[in-house]
Amino acid sequence: MRYLYIFSTLLLFVACNAYHPLAEATVDIDAWKTRVLPPSPQDTTGNPAAGFDFLIHGDYIGSGVPLEIMQDAASKMPQDQPYLRNELNEGIPYFMTAFIAPNGAKVANGNCFTCHAGKVDGELVVGLGDSFSDFEKSMVLMGVGMRMGMRVQYNKKKDLQPEAFEDFGNYFKRMAPKVNTTQPGSNPAFRLAEACMMHRDPKDLTYVDKPLYEMWDYNIGTDTPPLWHVKKKNTLYYNGIGRGSMPKLLLQASVLGTPDSSHSRTSVKAFKDVYAWLLSLESPAYPGEIDQDLASAGKPLFNKKCAGCHGTYDDEKGDTYPNKVVNLDVVKTDRLYADYINQSGIVDWYNESWFATSSPASSFEPTGGYVAPPLDGIWATAPYFHNGSVPTVYQVLNSPERPDRWTRSGDSKDYDWKHLGWNYNPDLKNEKWTFDTEVPGYGNGGHYFGDKFSEDERWAVVEYLKTL
Repeated sequence: MRYLYIFSTLLLFVACNAYHPLAEATVDIDAWKTRVLPPSPQDTTGNPAAGFDFLIHGDYIGSGVPLEIMQDAASKMPQDQPYLRNELNEGIPYFMTAFIAPNGAKVANGNCFTCHAGKVDGELVVGLGDSFSDFEKSMVLMGVGMRMGMRVQYNKKKDLQPEAFEDFGNYFKRMAPKVNTTQPGSNPAFRLAEACMMHRDPKDLTYVDKPLYEMWDYNIGTDTPPLWHVKKKNTLYYNGIGRGSMPKLLLQASVLGTPDSSHSRTSVKAFKDVYAWLLSLESPAYPGEIDQDLASAGKPLFNKKCAGCHGTYDDEKGDTYPNKVVNLDVVKTDRLYADYINQSGIVDWYNESWFATSSPASSFEPTGGYVAPPLDGIWATAPYFHNGSVPTVYQVLNSPERPDRWTRSGDSKDYDWKHLGWNYNPDLKNEKWTFDTEVPGYGNGGHYFGDKFSEDERWAVVEYLKTL
């Protein structure tokens, strides 16, 4: 009997955490409205093809579940396969990777495309954030099932698998109670890193049982950003907190299972190639018809009102992107996520850790705002804002039209080609794909700049955005 598979597919009902408001970070709005986040030196000599191969076949997570268990589970999963796999990964889902653990065991774990490959109009797009991920249900029982299954199915003294599972099992146990979200589609990546890092020695990344800092009870998730924006960014994350070496910042996913910094030192060299692949990644072209006259009318409006923060997009002159962080009191989008990160213990931990103290260095430097993102491929990246609270581009530019509660069908083909985003029903509630903007951290206010457009101007800008 496949005990581990059975237990690892169990899910609990939504777990409700207590909500305690944070004190707002002090921001002097008279001092700045926007700030440019400067670039850091980056090594851009990596090999893009090698980087992509490492993303889908590399051992950067370091540990995982026995491969035979994953192969059994994979036979019951959808078989989307957007890229070729090596022999070891034959039959494994695109969002999982099989690799050889340091002790020689064959194991499998999630890869970056667990979150960064999503569907729109029925097509799976590599690099698109998966807005249909669902972390609302607790994974605590899943962790219990995995540990129980390992004890039942494998002999700790004779088999290689228990040792190869140990690091992943430890961090999964610590992470599982911290990451269940309160909204469908929201991604708890920051919480996952926070929960794992608090049980790592910052100097060598080895496991420590006693937590090194406290975490807030309430989980804040975000919309998952597209990977093709990385090539334009000087910093990472919605508030620009991630500075310095991009390979180091990107490697943070490994905290779920990597054994220690010696393993990470090897992986970060390969992540130079991963960064090179990201520099080559292009956004998907809008697949529908575009009214070129209307788009041409929208371009100067966009350049006058929006480009100062979001950049310019010109086939002849090339793109520009200013890397601006906008003061929370100026952009006025829900500030809870930014305030939470700024006060998290992960900031000091990171800046004392191997990630920050070894070369090439990276760091966490909190800001009092959100970074205005590039808009390449914006048509595909619904929903909008850092918290995914707005279903369409049109409503980003017209705040009175934003629904307080909206329910998607869950079908990626159910796309609103006119407004650019997801079709939804504002009257349904308590459905699987219902987003409630009254939940703390998921408000849909702010970014009122588009309200100044006339209706004709607004539609022209929406049409122009299809061309990016």
